[in-house]
Amino acid sequence: MHANPLLNFDGPIAFDAIRPEHVTPAIDELLADANAALDKVVGPDVPADFDAMSAVLAVATERLARAWGAVGHLSHVADTPELRAAHAENLARITEFYTRQGSDERLYAKYKAVAASPAAAALSAPRRQALGHWLRDFKLGGADLKGDDKARFAAIQDRMAELSQAYSNHVLDATDAFAYYATAEELAGVPADVVEGMRAAAEKDGQAGHKITLHFPSYFPVLQYGSHRPLREKLYTAYVTRASELGPAELDNSPVMAELLTLRQEEARLLGYANYAEVSLASKMARTPAEVMAFLRDLAAKARASAEHDLKELREFAARELQLAELQSWDIAYASEKLKEARYAFSDQEVKAYFPLPKVLQGLFGIIETLFEVAIRPAEAPVWNDTVRFYRIERAGQLVGEFYLDPHARPGKRPGAWMDDARERWLRPDDGRLQTPVAHLVCNFAAPVGQINGQDRPALLTHDDVITLFHEFGHGLHHLLTRVDDLGVSGISGVEWDAVELPSQFMENFCWEWEVARHLTAHVETGEPMPRALFDKMLAAKNFQSGLQTLRQVEFGLFDMRLHTEADAPQRVLAIAGEVRDEVAVIKPPAFSRTAHTFSHIFAGGYSAGYYSYKWAEVLSADAFSAFEEEGVLRPETGRRYRTEILEVGGSRPALESFKAFRGREPTIDALLRHQGIAA
Repeated sequence: MHANPLLNFDGPIAFDAIRPEHVTPAIDELLADANAALDKVVGPDVPADFDAMSAVLAVATERLARAWGAVGHLSHVADTPELRAAHAENLARITEFYTRQGSDERLYAKYKAVAASPAAAALSAPRRQALGHWLRDFKLGGADLKGDDKARFAAIQDRMAELSQAYSNHVLDATDAFAYYATAEELAGVPADVVEGMRAAAEKDGQAGHKITLHFPSYFPVLQYGSHRPLREKLYTAYVTRASELGPAELDNSPVMAELLTLRQEEARLLGYANYAEVSLASKMARTPAEVMAFLRDLAAKARASAEHDLKELREFAARELQLAELQSWDIAYASEKLKEARYAFSDQEVKAYFPLPKVLQGLFGIIETLFEVAIRPAEAPVWNDTVRFYRIERAGQLVGEFYLDPHARPGKRPGAWMDDARERWLRPDDGRLQTPVAHLVCNFAAPVGQINGQDRPALLTHDDVITLFHEFGHGLHHLLTRVDDLGVSGISGVEWDAVELPSQFMENFCWEWEVARHLTAHVETGEPMPRALFDKMLAAKNFQSGLQTLRQVEFGLFDMRLHTEADAPQRVLAIAGEVRDEVAVIKPPAFSRTAHTFSHIFAGGYSAGYYSYKWAEVLSADAFSAFEEEGVLRPETGRRYRTEILEVGGSRPALESFKAFRGREPTIDALLRHQGIAA
């Protein structure tokens, strides 16, 4: 076994043993191997043959990607100054290698020779798809550029990687930097378990009172339940001004956004596109920015009457029942919760008592096992935090894949929820072994606090948390249940970005089915399942403010698309945000709101000129789920068809083909509008 845990590839990564000082030596060795492989594969000793090239280049680059992926993963879930420094030290080197490989004219020529060879016709459909993606990505990677343009393209990639990391660091640091120690009086109305967690956090800091942070499980319950309006305003203001010019200058993302957008425009021009949105859409289902914006505006038009009704109703209720004559942004979550309680006679807090995390997981695993004919088993692997769990997925006793589950928020962990692939399924060309996939499933739920009957109290999830968990498991199943054996098109790899949310949003629908939900619930104190009457109230409230929520997603998507199509966008980020709000939103935040400064999806994630994908894929996912509504929500035969036509094929064919193979027709928007209670 190698002394450096980043260089051990035989079993699970030794996350508990990785130290910052391991990063650079490991990357030194793996980059040297990858560079040697690149030089070898373009030479005369390696024929223009799919398997021969994979055995040399893919083996080396896959090892590099796995090790660097582990470093990046740790920087998101267990950040320290030392790890951040080690990551930053190597980021430019990694970026430079992949940029150079992606634009290498010799390698490009060799792959074109593979495509043109007589043997290409005999390649399997997944391999033809992978080859097509590689040739497309060479063009998008600047392989057709020459001289100064090629050098400039490479420099842009390096700088954009630095800027994206800086943006992410600023969001994390600005979130972690805030703390407010509230009195018990200021926390009137906030759920007892949340208050107890805040008291314990303050005690850990050696402070009196109750520590509130800007991590969502701490911050949002005050906005949702706290009757102390000045505290709501204080926290809202801190939250929406994070990483902006209204805070510490060293954490301001304003110049980062401007430079990123400028560089993306320059990259697009070098590649021969009119704007960066066209670059982004070159590998997506949607064909043009105009098509995307028309889709978003059509959805906004359909949702507008519903949203205006939602807001009018909320304002009238707040004035009449809460004495809030003028509804402010920091009142909306509070007033909405009160209106929901008044109308449907239940609260999110009441619901939360029925969703202990262990019971939710037991129920979720049962659904997956029933529909997709697998077994999920606890397993052992080194982890980065003692709250992380590791599991195996098996079919007929054979290993299908493995995943880590990291459920709780903590300092040093990036906000939000996501799935990352740690390892792809691959029939390895070097030794013939079938490599099974591994995934990271990461959420930021409130940690368990206190005891019940002398036992540690389990973490409790809101129903929104349950939906988030199902969403990320949808991504995980897409990655883990693939049957494709080729890198680049197995699992989520090679899936068009605007279709990659189909399996995740599909899984959310199960949270609204009684046949499913009853198996997820056990009251934290009594163990009793949720009463059907309470679930029916939740179901009645399902589309509460769905018009407002739809417009909010449309607003984000349209803002993103305009940022990446308009020439003056780098200088007009806030102005464009305001114009988009004026066009589609009915709720206008205060002038000091800086949500763009923490919009990590588009500035530090994969969603630049792609945020519309959530609504686009929701059309697909709602339509796909309607098959289960028609045939039986937990019908294994329908689950098997969905598994084989959607999940198992991964990116080995166009997403529209997979959808039609499952549904027997093209997708329609009808199911989405019906699910959201919006008339067509």
